[in-house]
Amino acid sequence: MDEASRARLRALPSVDALLTRPAGAALGERFGRPAAAAALRAALEEARAALRSGEPLTPTEAQIGARALARLEARERPGLRAVYNLTGVILHTNLGRAQLAEAAVEAAVEAMREAVALEFDLETGRRGEREDHARALLRELAGAQGATIVNNNAAAVLLALNTLADGREAIVSRGELIEIGGAFRMPDIMARAGARLVEVGTTNRTHLRDYRAALSERTGVILKVHPSNYRVEGFVAEAGARELAELAREAGVPLMNDLGSGALIDLSRYGVRKEPTVREAVEAGADIIAFSGDKLLGGPQAGVLVGRRDLIEKIERNPMKRAMRVDKIRLAALAATLRLYADPDRLALRLPALRFIARPLQEIAALARRIEPALAATLGPAFLVEAVACRSEIGSGALPLDAIASAGLAIRPREGGGALDRLSAALRGLPRPVIGRIEDGALILDLRCLEDEEGFLANFARLRESAPDAP
Repeated sequence: MDEASRARLRALPSVDALLTRPAGAALGERFGRPAAAAALRAALEEARAALRSGEPLTPTEAQIGARALARLEARERPGLRAVYNLTGVILHTNLGRAQLAEAAVEAAVEAMREAVALEFDLETGRRGEREDHARALLRELAGAQGATIVNNNAAAVLLALNTLADGREAIVSRGELIEIGGAFRMPDIMARAGARLVEVGTTNRTHLRDYRAALSERTGVILKVHPSNYRVEGFVAEAGARELAELAREAGVPLMNDLGSGALIDLSRYGVRKEPTVREAVEAGADIIAFSGDKLLGGPQAGVLVGRRDLIEKIERNPMKRAMRVDKIRLAALAATLRLYADPDRLALRLPALRFIARPLQEIAALARRIEPALAATLGPAFLVEAVACRSEIGSGALPLDAIASAGLAIRPREGGGALDRLSAALRGLPRPVIGRIEDGALILDLRCLEDEEGFLANFARLRESAPDAP
C-alpha cells in the first residue's frame, strides 16, 4: 500500500467522532447509541476495505452515515412482509395460505391488544375452556358431537392417532400414504404417534375386503386419508367412507378420516370440482375427522378434530394436547371466520379465499387491460408487456389437478442475458414485493388475487428508481 492510500485510511473518522456529528447523532437518537455505533463501525470497515483495494476517494462523513442508515433500516425491516401474491396460487403455502377476513383480523387485533376472557367464564366468574369460543360453532357447522382445536392438521392427526392407536395398529390404504409439504410423510407421523402402520391394498386399488382382512384384536383405528394434494386416475378403486364406517362399527374400532383441506361448504357452487365437506364426512359415519383451518376453510393456521363426543373427550385428556394448543389470537380469528359461515349468501364476499376462487374471469381480464399500459411505461422498451389468459390453482394441496381460468400480464424481455431473472429480483425488492412465476420465457403476473389496484401501481412505479430497463 502506498503512502497516499495510507493517508486516505488515516483520514477516516473514528466511530466516536462520527457519533458526535449530526448524521451520527441522528442515528443514535433514532436507533439507540449501541446500534448506531455498530452500524457506523461496519460502514467504516467497508470503506477501509474499499480503500485497501484501490478506491481513490475517501468517503465523506455523510456518505458513511448514509451507509450506516441503510444498514440499520434493513435490519429493522421485517422479514415477514406483505407481498402481492400474483403467482396464480390462491392458497400459497409459502405465502401464508389463506388471507383472513376483515372480521377475523379485527378479532385477532383485539385479542392482541386487550385482556380477553380466554379461559374465564363471564357468566359464572369461574375458569372456562379456551376452545369454547369456537367449539360450538364447529359442532354446528360440522354436525358433530364434539370438537377440539390444535395448532395444525399434522398435529391433529398425530394427537388423534396417539390417543386411539398408541401401541396398536392403524390400518390405511397404500394409495393414501401421502407426503405433505416439507417432506412430512403420513407413515412417519403414524410412527411418532406410536401407531403401527398396517398397509392394505395397492397404490391404485384398495377394496373393503382388504381392510376386513387386516382387522385383528390389535387394531386401534382404521384411517382414511383424503388425497387432497394428488390424484390417481385410470384403473382405480377405493373403499368409500360410508362402507368403511360400517366395517369399523362391526369391528368395534373407530374410523378416522383425515380430510386435510377442510371444506365446510360445497365448492361446486363457485365453479370448481366438489371437495368432500366436513359435514358429509360426519354424516358418512366417521368417528373422528381431521382438517386444516387455513386452507379451504379460509381461517388461521389450525388443526381441527370433530366427531364422537367420547373420543374427542379422550383426545383432550391426552397430555400431548397442551403442547399443541392454540393461542388466543388464532382462537379469536378462527371463531370470527366460522361465524361468517352463518350467512352463506355473502360468504364469498367476506372470505378472501372464497372471493378469489369465485372472482369472475371478466373482472380479472378487465383489470389486466387497465394496468397493462402503466406497467409497460414503467418497464420501458426493454420489456414487452401483454395482457394474457392464464390458469390459477387453489393450492395448499386442494384440488391439485383443477385449474381456474384467469387473466394476467406476461412480461418478456426483448433481449436475453438474464433480464427476466433480474426483473424478478427487482420486483421482490420493491417496498411491497411482487411475486409472480416464470413460465415459457415470460414473467407471468396472475391478477386473480390482486384487489388493491391503486396501491399495486404506485408500488410498481418504484421500479423507476432502480433502472427499470435493466433490473
